[in-house]
Amino acid sequence: MSQKHKPIVALVIVVSVVLLSALSISFAGSGPNMQEGLWEITTKMEMPGMPMSMPAMKHTQCITKENFVPQSSQPNQECKITENKVDGDTVTWTMECDAPEGKIRAIGEIIYNGDSFKGTIKMTMQGVDMTQHLSGRRIGDCKQ
Repeated sequence: MSQKHKPIVALVIVVSVVLLSALSISFAGSGPNMQEGLWEITTKMEMPGMPMSMPAMKHTQCITKENFVPQSSQPNQECKITENKVDGDTVTWTMECDAPEGKIRAIGEIIYNGDSFKGTIKMTMQGVDMTQHLSGRRIGDCKQ
């Protein structure tokens, strides 16, 4: 990996956590075909011009009918959802963040299928476009 790409790789990791951290969305209606519970979520970042594949990251999270979007926590991030929508089993959102690394704009989409989902988050930060691929699977009940 070139010296030019090292700062971008560090930003990618921060961006991944930032984008997943700010999403606390409540949706009205019956919602997608999603089983509430503890989910294992895998994220993989892709960037144009990056010859090396970035390693996938995994975490677990309790996902409920009130909060369909995977998330994790990251301090010092100011993010807000500017749009969100549920259409059948598809959940979409647009988010803007003010992070120490700069402004981030992201558009996400997840399609649920009962106990699994697949999705993408397309984001732009410092003029760099990135795509984060998400997959999730329900692994059990939430721990209270």
